[in-house]
Amino acid sequence: MKISVTFRNTEGESWQKEYVEEKLAKIKKYFDHPVDAKVVLLVEKFRNVAEINLMANGWSMNAKEEAKDMHLAIDECIEKIERQLKKHKEKIRGHKTNMTRSEGIGAVSNVAEEIDDTLEPKIIEVRKVVLPPMSMDDAILQMENSRNHFVVFRDTTTERVHVIYRRDDGRYGLIETNG
Repeated sequence: MKISVTFRNTEGESWQKEYVEEKLAKIKKYFDHPVDAKVVLLVEKFRNVAEINLMANGWSMNAKEEAKDMHLAIDECIEKIERQLKKHKEKIRGHKTNMTRSEGIGAVSNVAEEIDDTLEPKIIEVRKVVLPPMSMDDAILQMENSRNHFVVFRDTTTERVHVIYRRDDGRYGLIETNG
């Protein structure tokens, strides 16, 4: 892995370069071929920004993070790159080439073990929803007119929160709450 570290608005300290190389060594296990890594470390007043660009075999991955501490910015940037790599590996794993059945099973199990070790449950997105009062027929109609797989609503007759979801067989399921 070829790593180039650039410092902006600060003098480069050896610990920063060593820390980046140590963290990028963790990502090296995902690659079979040479990789170019360009790291930019930027300091502006109280902001520390780390930006990492990886280029390998015709595709590139970018991550940019800002934090109060340079260690934290670098760590968050590495986590972003790692998530992108896992997603890319999943896509590759989904597109099998001319392998025999036993080769495919062995390759998939090794990648799955690698991914399971580093997965951590994290909340990625939070949405606040106002529950509109509607009937079940209105909720089904709303779901058919949108791409959503479920609708959360307050039933007009019972004033309880319900969830209607689309099942795999094309029918609908209903979840009722007691509160």
